[in-house]
Amino acid sequence: MVEQITAMLGLVGVLSLVCQWVGWKMRLPAILPLLLCGLIMGPVLGVLDPDELFGELLFPIISLGVAVILFEGALTLNFKEIKDHGRMVTHLVSIGALITWLCIGGATHLLLGFSWTMAMLFGALVVVTGPTVIVPMLRSVKPKSQLASILRWEGIIIDPIGALLAVLVFEYIAVAADPTTHMIYALGYMLGVGLGLGALAGYFVGQILRQNLLPHYLKNTAVLTIMLGVFVGSNLLQEESGLLSVTVMGIFLANMRGVDIADIIEFKETLTVLLISALFILLAARLDSHALLSLGWEGVGVLAIVMFIARPLSVWCCGIGTSLSRADKWFLSWMAPRGIVAAAVSSLFAIKLEGLGVEGAGLIVPLVFLIIIGTVVIQSLTAGIWARYLGVNAGSSEGLLIFGAAQFSRELAKVLKSKQVSVILADNNWNNIRLARMDNIPVYFGNPASEHATNFLDMTGIGRLLVISPYRQLNPLVSFHYQDLLGSEKVYGLSNAEETSARHQLSESYMKRLCLFGESVSYAKLASLMSKGAVIKSTNITDNFSFNDFCTRYGDSAMPLIYLEGTKVHIFTASDTRLSSGIELISLLPVEAQALAREQDKLSESLDEAESDSKD
Repeated sequence: MVEQITAMLGLVGVLSLVCQWVGWKMRLPAILPLLLCGLIMGPVLGVLDPDELFGELLFPIISLGVAVILFEGALTLNFKEIKDHGRMVTHLVSIGALITWLCIGGATHLLLGFSWTMAMLFGALVVVTGPTVIVPMLRSVKPKSQLASILRWEGIIIDPIGALLAVLVFEYIAVAADPTTHMIYALGYMLGVGLGLGALAGYFVGQILRQNLLPHYLKNTAVLTIMLGVFVGSNLLQEESGLLSVTVMGIFLANMRGVDIADIIEFKETLTVLLISALFILLAARLDSHALLSLGWEGVGVLAIVMFIARPLSVWCCGIGTSLSRADKWFLSWMAPRGIVAAAVSSLFAIKLEGLGVEGAGLIVPLVFLIIIGTVVIQSLTAGIWARYLGVNAGSSEGLLIFGAAQFSRELAKVLKSKQVSVILADNNWNNIRLARMDNIPVYFGNPASEHATNFLDMTGIGRLLVISPYRQLNPLVSFHYQDLLGSEKVYGLSNAEETSARHQLSESYMKRLCLFGESVSYAKLASLMSKGAVIKSTNITDNFSFNDFCTRYGDSAMPLIYLEGTKVHIFTASDTRLSSGIELISLLPVEAQALAREQDKLSESLDEAESDSKD
């Protein structure tokens, strides 16, 4: 039996990794292959039966997994960011969530005969969308920047809000189902323990992080361990209060001043692959196909109301008083896929409610999975067509993501911004990011190849990557990540000629892309030129002032960087030798090139004066 459990755990781990890879490769939400894999391994083939395999351990496994999911989601709920991302996002995660909750709850009660409390629990469970399903769809559809930003931030913020709402409704049901307790007293005690312990734990962990009382290598592990301890301790003090405690703890940490939680959020990426992916396969494998089919047309009716009534009504009500056009609102009305939070939390609640003997608890999970399957599959297949029909696509992606925000990158970004070219600077160095922000340049602080960047970095309008950083170990990782995302021909890097000892370790395809600005241009060379006074300048290349005239004026030391041809942005590489007229050339002019140009200007002035004197 032990060998069987070990083999199945290994199999689930491998399958979760494969499903994540398939989702990434096909640019689909990973939830689709995970769901399909779980259904095939469970109800279809009968290879994986989580209840039989894990027995009494299944409930603790799901409980701890859901606690991690809710805590991670709560860490992203910064109240300041809700205000910073516009009225539409604020309305969608407040008024919109309330409208969606009431519509879905009412439809479930009327169509499926759920009690009002169970119907409202189901409505709370499927309020959430989530970045793990929204972001892959946005990258495939490529709507205009404003719409992409609204959908992405709605998914990020609504996760913990919806989960908190579902936890509160569940706790009300759990208390009401126990005839031995006084409902108001028990609910008040449960809320007191959950809210109080969560806030205390959040403050305690925040003080530890703020005062650096732990070594760096222990911070992530310590926070995760304390969170799990709070979850268990809260449940011991008051049954069912643990999920509320960890959610409040995460929200408290996210909004505590002077606490850096970026590393903690990034740490959850490994947990996402190893824990959440495996958990979702187990949840899908537990799905009762007969219960799913028993929902019948009434279940399909609930799905239709979710997609065609609740979401559009929410969007159009929330859009009152905003600058969104009718086409924008219709597009937003079609983009609300449900994800992992709904599946995980519903499965946990169903197990608990079945144990309490609550009527209808066995249908919660099949109905939630029906909504997930319907929204993700239908909207993934049709969102692109709908966006093109409405005319809300972002158009060509001529913008640039620049990895490395040192002085050269900042000066280049300022010139590009002045030419209406979208540009984002990404860097791990906070000082570089701070200086870029002072220049009003869009930035991303952290590793642009991380899972956090996948969810938070707005790539709308960005079509190419320039790697201009000194991080020799990280540069190839970032390049490979964006070669898969944008295409190998859209990623450029500086020459690594000084790293001859490591060249054999890098792929040939990667080495071919190290031609940015010329064969011999390295980060060290650019940094040296900038420190000596080099400037970045824009020059119009015309029939009257050709590229040859440019070379004559500034000499061989001038370094062409980028040239603009109408709305098209072209990157200068080692293969470019001559440039045609009718373009705007952005180049780096070292001190020598500037001095040569000044000498030519003086010589020209002298000739003009001499010519003027001769005429007199």
